[in-house]
Amino acid sequence: MRDAVIVSTARTGLAKSFRGGFNDTEAPAMGGHVVRAAVERAGIDPAEVDDCIFGAAAQQGTQAYNIGRLCAIAGGLPESVAGMSIERQCSSGLMSIATAAKSIMCNEYDVAVAGGVESISLVQTKHKNSYRNVSKTVSAIDPTAYMAMIETAEVVAERYGISREAQDEYSLQSQQRTAAAQKAGVFDDEIVAMNTTRAVFNKETKETTYEDAVVDRDDCNRPSTTLEDLQKLEPVFKDGQVVKQGNFITAGNASQLSDGASASVLMDAETARKKGLSPLGIYRGLAVAGCKSDEMGIGPVFAIPKLLARHGLSVDDIGLWELNEAFACQVIYCRDKLGIDNDRLNVNGGSISIGHPFGMSGARMVGHALLEGRRRGVKYAVITMCIGGGMGAAGLFEIA
Repeated sequence: MRDAVIVSTARTGLAKSFRGGFNDTEAPAMGGHVVRAAVERAGIDPAEVDDCIFGAAAQQGTQAYNIGRLCAIAGGLPESVAGMSIERQCSSGLMSIATAAKSIMCNEYDVAVAGGVESISLVQTKHKNSYRNVSKTVSAIDPTAYMAMIETAEVVAERYGISREAQDEYSLQSQQRTAAAQKAGVFDDEIVAMNTTRAVFNKETKETTYEDAVVDRDDCNRPSTTLEDLQKLEPVFKDGQVVKQGNFITAGNASQLSDGASASVLMDAETARKKGLSPLGIYRGLAVAGCKSDEMGIGPVFAIPKLLARHGLSVDDIGLWELNEAFACQVIYCRDKLGIDNDRLNVNGGSISIGHPFGMSGARMVGHALLEGRRRGVKYAVITMCIGGGMGAAGLFEIA
């Protein structure tokens, strides 16, 4: 079977949803921007691409049309290039890369572009149409199937004894690591600046105006954050007509809503060799697993052992871990339950500090792990995350 290698990666900076630089930028525009950049970085003819696969938790486009095809069009790929969209909530970007890799390994593609995109600003609204949004059939079997993610985080924290103090301390670490990485220019090789138009809403006049903006860095993190700042924040979970205040989850120890896109170019290893390209890494495999819906945050605890067992590896064999920081409590639980070295985990921060465009994060984490793994000289990296509805996913990559 052929090896599928990643030869280039590109992403936007992550901008705060609703008020950041991408708050009026369509998902296909962001996706197309990174598709074009990744193809240019690979130095290949766009016509060589067989498929453009993109993940999104909520597609943004005309009638929710295939976001993969829309990103291919916006990215300047010719009409001969097909497109496909994938949705597995927060693992959508990782699933897209894995899907492209497997088709290359099976000799179905030679070259593919894969990634993830999310415009939370233009998709997520405060008022949702509740008509038939919840399946009575599913709810009768599992009453927690549609539980809000923030509520599942409250469950994990309470069920497994993850203290508010521990969560705030971990969140501070994430902020500090991201701040240090930004200062050192660690993300510079990943990000491609994008000119945008930002919508500005005036609360007093109720008018919306527009201004030119450039997104050339991640703007969600707060470098000046202190532990005292985090400890002062009130829990944000409230449930139903009778307000049930949470005990653990705050705006400081949960991932931040943000917008962005990431793409990578994959190809057969022999094709890369003939083109004189030096791969960033090799896709080695993926594992997914289910868990209780009300504790979806611990999904990686079930997916990671499956992945490692299939490849004859142990936790200690992995030199770099990217475990999506949906909530601090679930990262802490997964880290400690599996015995992951904190010095190898989210070494430059994660979604708590960088931001979390749902379907994009997995693709961002893959690209970042390959570049950071090369800097650190490690052999293997694992990208893993919890998934809404009660699942976990984990992907294994060998650093080239």
